[in-house]
Amino acid sequence: MIGLVLGGAVAIILGESGSGYAQLDPDQNLPVEVPSQPYNGGSSEVSPGSNAPPGSPGLADPGQTMPQDNGISPGSPGGTPGPNQRSRQSEIFGISAAYRLGIGDLINIDVFGAEDYSTQVLVLQDGTINLPRVGPVFVLGQSIQDAETTVAAQYRRYIRNPMVTIAPITLRPIRIAIAGEVKRPGSYTLDRGGNNDGDNNNTPLFPTLTEAIAQAGGITGKADIQEVQIRRYVAYDKTEVSTFNLWELIQSGDLRQDVVLQSGDEVFIPTSVDVLPGEVSELARASFAPDAIQVYIAGEVENPGILEVPLDTALNEAILNAGGFNSRANRTVVDLVRVNPDGTVSQRQIEVDFSQDVNEQINPILTDQDIIVVNRSGLTQFGDSVGIALNPVTQILNTILGLDRLLFD
Repeated sequence: MIGLVLGGAVAIILGESGSGYAQLDPDQNLPVEVPSQPYNGGSSEVSPGSNAPPGSPGLADPGQTMPQDNGISPGSPGGTPGPNQRSRQSEIFGISAAYRLGIGDLINIDVFGAEDYSTQVLVLQDGTINLPRVGPVFVLGQSIQDAETTVAAQYRRYIRNPMVTIAPITLRPIRIAIAGEVKRPGSYTLDRGGNNDGDNNNTPLFPTLTEAIAQAGGITGKADIQEVQIRRYVAYDKTEVSTFNLWELIQSGDLRQDVVLQSGDEVFIPTSVDVLPGEVSELARASFAPDAIQVYIAGEVENPGILEVPLDTALNEAILNAGGFNSRANRTVVDLVRVNPDGTVSQRQIEVDFSQDVNEQINPILTDQDIIVVNRSGLTQFGDSVGIALNPVTQILNTILGLDRLLFD
């Protein structure tokens, strides 16, 4: 037992083998020296005339060297966990070092040797957490490591060299926005978190870029996946834009391109200026491509209506999927009606040649919601026109002369 007299207040340190628990007089805000690890010899006396600030190294006996805890980097401020311990912690909880705390995150704060200061807290609407004895502390937008440093700095007024470890319990749902060449652009809430009760099976997981694209319905045939942009809030009022090349993921399996998303990320997939047919075929086989797109075929085909076809389906293939032309069809040209991204509608005539490979002029790749109109042939139109013109005369003659009875009696 060691007794320290600090300005009339008595602080008691109890422990075995020189280790101790940091305890303060409840009516004082004076920190006392408490070794974070057992060490041999030395004393923890404060010089009567010392001007050292609370929690500063000047409170320790200058002749003693405090051994570092395993996994704590020497010289880390406030005794917070060093890079090695933080790395292991990230692996255990599946948290990226870039993860930023946000409203709704429930975290566990552990202060080594000071159970009264350890707690579970929720990040509130104003971005703060409530710490025992300290009160509200702003942590919104901070990484786990930064929050550990922030909490340690607050506790340093009461505890000598506080060793703070923060671990997630339940993380907020991830809300992202995705725009550009996807089937269903908009905002999405991706709930991939789970309660962490020490079982690795409940480790919080985070969606990747391709998973978010798939949830938005997948890419379109015009997507430029070499220039996918992600805008991310890296601080409370600061954003950064990064570019990722998903072609590298498809062709070489570079998982670095399939980045893990965080809440607040904004994803944009630009439009490709020139899409090669071979590229569309590769895109159609990607995990983040839609299973099928819908096109409409109307007019003189055997089975008009809605078709669900793969992403890399060309015009000729769609016509064949609808049963091909019927006997009344104009087999030389068809109309292709397309709704553009800006809401306008374009229509063009395309010559039909089933011997052509995929190309934009004669056999273009279709996009979702395209409409193919197969018109009647000239001879069919003439016959239909004559029939329409003669139809009233035929009805009158049938009525007057009773031709229907003469023909069918």
